Amino acid sequence: MVSPLVIRNNVRISGRADGRAMVFVHGFGCAQGVWRAVSPAFEADHRVVLYDHVGSGNADPSAYSAQRYASLGAYAEDLVEIAESLGVQGGVMVGHSVGATIGILAARLRPGLFDHLVLVGPSPRYVNTADYVGGFEQRDIDDLLDTLASNHLGWSRQMAPVIMGRPDRPDLEAELTESFCRTDPRAAEGFARATFLADNREDLPHIQARTLVLQCTDDPIAPVAVGDYVHRQIPGSQLVAVETSGHCPHMSEPDAVIRAMRDFLR
Repeated sequence: MVSPLVIRNNVRISGRADGRAMVFVHGFGCAQGVWRAVSPAFEADHRVVLYDHVGSGNADPSAYSAQRYASLGAYAEDLVEIAESLGVQGGVMVGHSVGATIGILAARLRPGLFDHLVLVGPSPRYVNTADYVGGFEQRDIDDLLDTLASNHLGWSRQMAPVIMGRPDRPDLEAELTESFCRTDPRAAEGFARATFLADNREDLPHIQARTLVLQCTDDPIAPVAVGDYVHRQIPGSQLVAVETSGHCPHMSEPDAVIRAMRDFLR
């Protein structure tokens, strides 16, 4: 019998059946396919778990509830539920962007579920404050959310090239644009509000797992100051710079991401 979670979150498992679990968590507007250049590199030694957030990719659209998924906590609960159903203990969580924050929240909910966290372009808060650089003013985020709500397709076509940040790779820009456009507009708006209005800075000092922060050297969404902040706040974390522009190094520079992960997991 197929588990309801497999259907709800389009869970896919590959790699070594008796290997240590490595769970990949995608970011806003994406789906599990964004990990296709990274996840196979770990299948020889790990049980690789990929899934789609409710409201994204090929997850069951009927599972989405605007009320339930109004905060990132619900996405973290889903991650915990998936991992526990698969018997994950002491696993590796690899999260991109808001997926990294979801992984952090899951690690707080269930300490010991993951012994290692790999945070790719994390940002605990996107809005600047007097003593914190998040990369955006509140009016920027308000405008972003208003545009997304009124013109989802237009927003997707405009923002995907900015987020990818690699005009020399039109294929990747097109892939990200298509992924954004395929997301259900209602779910996208709710996920965007949960993502860009969140403030999870207080969660960082409580992380017990060994943590790697992967920071792009020119990131328009999570600037270098944010990666430095996350590194300083998570006890004992490691910070590795990926020499590239954009917010998606797992797509644009997968070899660099794989090398950094392998060095971290030795």
